[in-house]
Amino acid sequence: MAILSTLAVGTGAAALAILPELEAALGGAGARLPVPAADARQHDLLATTLRAGEPIDDDIAVVVSTSGTTGIPKGAMLSAAALTASATATHQRLGGPGRWLLALPAHHVAGLQVLIRSVLGGSAPVALDPSFEPADLVSAVAALGTGRRYTSLVSNQLDKALADPAAAAALAELDAVLIGGGPMPSRIRENASAAGVRVVRTYGMSETCGGCVYDGVPLEGVAVRVDDGRVSLGGPMLASGYRNPVDSDPFAEPGWFRTDDLGAVDDSGTLSILGRADDAVTTGGLTVLPQLVENALAGHPAVAECAVFGVPDDRLGQRVAAAIVLTAGQRAPTLAELRAHIGKTLDPTAAPRQVHIVDELPRRGIGKLDRRALIQKFGA
Repeated sequence: MAILSTLAVGTGAAALAILPELEAALGGAGARLPVPAADARQHDLLATTLRAGEPIDDDIAVVVSTSGTTGIPKGAMLSAAALTASATATHQRLGGPGRWLLALPAHHVAGLQVLIRSVLGGSAPVALDPSFEPADLVSAVAALGTGRRYTSLVSNQLDKALADPAAAAALAELDAVLIGGGPMPSRIRENASAAGVRVVRTYGMSETCGGCVYDGVPLEGVAVRVDDGRVSLGGPMLASGYRNPVDSDPFAEPGWFRTDDLGAVDDSGTLSILGRADDAVTTGGLTVLPQLVENALAGHPAVAECAVFGVPDDRLGQRVAAAIVLTAGQRAPTLAELRAHIGKTLDPTAAPRQVHIVDELPRRGIGKLDRRALIQKFGA
């Protein structure tokens, strides 16, 4: 029986120090729990909650902390076989192993997978601080050298890079730029396409060793099922459960992980994510999915970024609200203008009843939108 040991992970180049430990874990030398090296409080919380120093099954290589939207740390137990299957399927989909640029925190599964793919692909990664400046991105891409080259980013990182012509050109040299961490605004997708950047949208989570569906198409060996609107995932990259099991275990059905996401699969087998079940707004007895409203709002020229959420309403139960970051140089649209814009493509029920102009949207982790922060701020 192995013992779970903590693995303090830095950012940028400091994150590469854990490569030998990861290689050892993949080889069966015990399980590691990656934690942010600079955050002593989170280190202690994770070590206690996920029982660092206590026995764990021998086949577990890494335990990745994931809080979802509850804020309660859970530990997805990832075996060496699952991590290997994920990395192999990714390289197969992208066109073969290559050299990777690490620009995400390595204690999160997306950043960790960049290192795992590098170890299994036999190539040394290049590391960049997650809060990189565009000029740093240019030099980091150049340091990757020749051959197949990849990176993994979140939308706000891509957006920052695309605003700088040299950084955008550097990204366009890569064979693929994986984008995860939640929905990508259509504006960013269009800008990336115009710059010649090969963006691959990924969908997955810690419980699936990271992204397992690329551009809506499952990776080799991945199974997707939608039951009553809820997405379930299966395949060889599935976690072996949680280190600290939760009630209503999403791993209860053998071989499947039941997500909190709502989705649909079309006739070609392509998966579309419609939003999270716990983000849905119930207003006047009807259900509104924020992501669909956000997609519609994104088509307004004054909207650079937006987030839709529900706030308490004495009459409706909840009312639809929106926080908007304005496009530079554009005046703030009125509520009536935005409601009319939404009404062109969606039922009027989905149109926001209150709008807040903000300088930026709150985010957590590797850049995921923090709707709960918006609800707390504007829900009074």
